[in-house]
This record gives sequence, C-alpha cells and structure tokens, in this order.
Amino acid sequence: MKSALIILDMQNELIHPQGKVGRNGFAETAAELNLVQKTAGVAQAFRDKNLPVIFVNVGFEKGYVDAISKQSRLAHLKETGALVIGEFGTEFPEELAPQEGDLVVTKRAVNPFHNTNLLNWLTANKVERIVLAGVYTHMVVDSTARHGDDSGLFVTVLEDCCASPDMELHRIECEKILPLFGTVTRSEDFLKTL
Repeated sequence: MKSALIILDMQNELIHPQGKVGRNGFAETAAELNLVQKTAGVAQAFRDKNLPVIFVNVGFEKGYVDAISKQSRLAHLKETGALVIGEFGTEFPEELAPQEGDLVVTKRAVNPFHNTNLLNWLTANKVERIVLAGVYTHMVVDSTARHGDDSGLFVTVLEDCCASPDMELHRIECEKILPLFGTVTRSEDFLKTL
C-alpha cells in the first residue's frame, strides 16, 4: 500500500514565536511538544523510502478577496493581517521546509481537499494511505481524516505530530473521534512499519 505524508498547516503563522497567531501561546505549545523536529524526522523517513511528502498551508491573497468563510476566526485573521500568501506566515519553519520533490498545496478553507488538486494528485500517484501530521488536531487534521476516509483512503494520524491550542481538544480527537476515521498512532510506532 503506497503511503503519503501530509503535513497540515505547520506554517510560521501558527507555530513560530513571531507568527501572528503562534505568538499568542501556541508556538510555545508546539515547541514543548517538539512538533517540528518530530515531523521533520517522519518526512525524512518518507523521502528515504521514495514516498511522497505533501505540505499543506492555508493562505489568502492580500485583502482576503479569495476568502469564503464568514466565521469569526477569519475576521480575527483579517484584523491581524495573518496568513497572507507570500509573507512569512504562510512559509514553513526552516527545519521543516519542503524539499525538492515535495508537493505544496495552498488552501483557503479548513479542508485541504476543498477547491485544491490534492485528491486528484493522490489518485494520479496511486496513494492509498494518507499519514497525517499537523495543527490544529480538532480542525484541519479532523477535516482531512474525515474527507480522506470518505474518499476511500486509509488514514493514519500521528498523534505526537499533531496538537491543538487546547490540548484537551487534541486528546478528545485522538481518543474518541479520529479512530472512527482511521488509525491513531505515535510516530515512532508508525515508522517501524513504514
């Protein structure tokens, strides 16, 4: 079964101390959990096996003319000028930056399959299992797992390569919700089977 690693929203705006969202506390959580380093190790293991590594970020054009959601979370992003394509916030941390051959998908919604070429790319490349790492667990990881399962893909979530600002939400997702859509495991256990 061909697997692809999908790294979800691990971009500077959310997990870097200078990110407009991350500086409000989540960058500290990401650092404490060693998310970037763990995920970078998994990404290298995939590359070493010639398996696809896909980076997904969320970003909008200046002025947010391409934004669709009407929810308050988007209003907050607009107020702070966060997640503008081409700026620091939509880039990835240096230790986790995409390498030659990796795919980068920019989305404008929580779900990375919505209005992107992600599913078509996975199908064209005969990927049967998606392995997820990312932030936030209760948003993009959940959304990706559900859509992936609905699309007939096997889903694996690397619990220790995911996090939410409220880690209780992360725990509930990993223990009670995500197992309905795939397998939840730790990265070191998964890598033994890769």
